[in-house]
Amino acid sequence: MTKDQCAERFVYVGTYTHGSASKGIYIYRLDRTSGALMPVGVAGAAVNPSFLAVDPQRRYLYAVNETMTFAGQAGGGLSAFAIDPQTGALTSLNSRCTHGGAPCHVSVDQTGRFVYVANYMGGNVAVFPVREDGGLEPASDVVQHSGSGVDPRRQEGPHAHSINLDPTNRYAFVADLGIDKVMTYQLDLDHGKLLPHIVPWTAVAAGAGPRHLAFHPNGKYAYLITEMGSTMMVLAYDAASGTLTPLQTVPALPDDFDGSSTAADIHVAPSGKFLYGSNRGHDSIVIYAIDGATGLLTYVGHTPTQGKTPRNFAMDPTGTYLFAANQDSDTIVAFRVDVETGHLMPTGHVTQVPKPVCVLVL
Repeated sequence: MTKDQCAERFVYVGTYTHGSASKGIYIYRLDRTSGALMPVGVAGAAVNPSFLAVDPQRRYLYAVNETMTFAGQAGGGLSAFAIDPQTGALTSLNSRCTHGGAPCHVSVDQTGRFVYVANYMGGNVAVFPVREDGGLEPASDVVQHSGSGVDPRRQEGPHAHSINLDPTNRYAFVADLGIDKVMTYQLDLDHGKLLPHIVPWTAVAAGAGPRHLAFHPNGKYAYLITEMGSTMMVLAYDAASGTLTPLQTVPALPDDFDGSSTAADIHVAPSGKFLYGSNRGHDSIVIYAIDGATGLLTYVGHTPTQGKTPRNFAMDPTGTYLFAANQDSDTIVAFRVDVETGHLMPTGHVTQVPKPVCVLVL
């Protein structure tokens, strides 16, 4: 085993602080030999830091503050932290209002110059320029979605659930649960704007509720998980035009399951050979094999997450481990990944953390 394979990685966990004992963002060291997460402590105090992202150089961490008001303003918050490269500790830089309620997703462009936020209750997305010290300037753009879906309770209006940048760093894709669309924008990296695309959206089945999107490492395919429909969609991606074309839709739940469940997170294995998605209610990770030539999916199996409500999960960059955050069990369960079959095997390591929502492995 090489020195790099034996080295430890920092793992950050975003949590819900409201109604729990959580203090904010927690930090752990990953033992890559065993898959154990060794607690370090609270990396940064924050209110409801439910989703995390880092810049490409791993110098700064950004967390959404999933609230309806922030610093006396209507909307949630976005907080910036500097990362200590030796200890992983976070130093607060500043925060900004996101101009929309309940921000639930954040991403950073490949240049590290802009941070992008999806506001769930606001039904909009916002762009924030990054200062030289990693702090945030006021929003340079806020784009409001409009419309509704077929479910009057969940889709009474737009609900932007995630914003992902394509591998070329030219386009942004926003999964909007409320209007059953994946909105497409061109990135204006000179002015920090989201420009209308000639193909403004990709439609999703009525009532499906698109949630999270992941690109294949080869850049030719994207995969979308729908929260309400509990499905996984395969989309061909044309990087030149920035367009998505639906190819296949498969279930995230077993055919014989008749309980209540909603899908949540989705990740492609670093190898590009397998796709994983989380189910809250069925409390499992679904596994599909990816055909390298077509991008299409073949069912492999389901693995119980050994806890309740796996909202988010993460894979380490080597594809060796998967960590499932069981929000309503206050646990993160580690699984070793069989790189040949895609199957998940529990390592026996269970980490206690209050209301874990997001796992970020550096």
